Amino acid sequence: MGSKTYDISRLPSGMASTDLTPGCLVLEGGALRGTYGAGVMDALMLEGINFSCVIGTSAGALNGVSYVTGQIGRSARIPLRYRHDPRYFGMRALMRNKSPFGFDFMFGELAGRLDPIDWERLDDPRRRFVAVATNCRTGQPEYFEKGVCSDICLAMRASGTMPYVSAMVDVDGIPCLDGGCSCKIPFQWALDNGFEHVVVARTRHGSFRRDPRRGRFLARLAYRNWPALAESLGRSNADYNRQCDTLDALAREGRIFQFVPSRPMDIGRMEADMDKLAAWYWLGLEDARASMPALRAYLAQRSPGISLPEQP
Repeated sequence: MGSKTYDISRLPSGMASTDLTPGCLVLEGGALRGTYGAGVMDALMLEGINFSCVIGTSAGALNGVSYVTGQIGRSARIPLRYRHDPRYFGMRALMRNKSPFGFDFMFGELAGRLDPIDWERLDDPRRRFVAVATNCRTGQPEYFEKGVCSDICLAMRASGTMPYVSAMVDVDGIPCLDGGCSCKIPFQWALDNGFEHVVVARTRHGSFRRDPRRGRFLARLAYRNWPALAESLGRSNADYNRQCDTLDALAREGRIFQFVPSRPMDIGRMEADMDKLAAWYWLGLEDARASMPALRAYLAQRSPGISLPEQP
């Protein structure tokens, strides 16, 4: 892939409309594979589709905040600009944050000065935002909601705190790790909360399934003093496969709508090839743009009276 792919100046930018579309956007994690979801979110914002609720696991939560604030391009600019910055990722971040990702930098200098979060729009009470983390005592997901939990930024940090290599993060007295330990795609929360429109952005090709046996021994060894967490981690691959199967069935029934990568790409969780990472973002943007007519039909069919913005 040529250098044109990795050209930050080509990313869309600007602010999304403040008009909201009823529904819940569900964002899968996957560390830097989440750049696909960033492309989906930018396409939605460019189309004027800004869902009233967003729930994300891990990278889904970390990227989803820019969709909530309406900052087009921000969730792609950050990994594409800072992936090789030691403040953002690597040993320096690990030493300072007890995590390979530099959360102090991400929620400090980056969010405050270099590529600021629009805090005023984040505080908009009309818009719900939920970060999913894993309760290390129970091994179950915790749904930390903006305006309900004490610190949504801390909850996002907990949501993206990778197991095995990171220290647990305390949120409201709960020791937490990555939401993907217990719930990689939190669509069931949206269904349980009564949303008519549930739109899911996945970060793996539709045919992908995990080895259900992989990781069980390591989970029991690493978290032998946290048995519920070890149990949840040990079955997380099998749970993920069931989630994918359920999502595919719900999409066929027209109950949910999903964006799924149209082709597989070898993108690692810690992908260092910036051209590949950028191409993954552009695939998300292009896939979402191609699916807009189908999305609009889904939204109209689920709620015939819904008012949607006109196509740009």
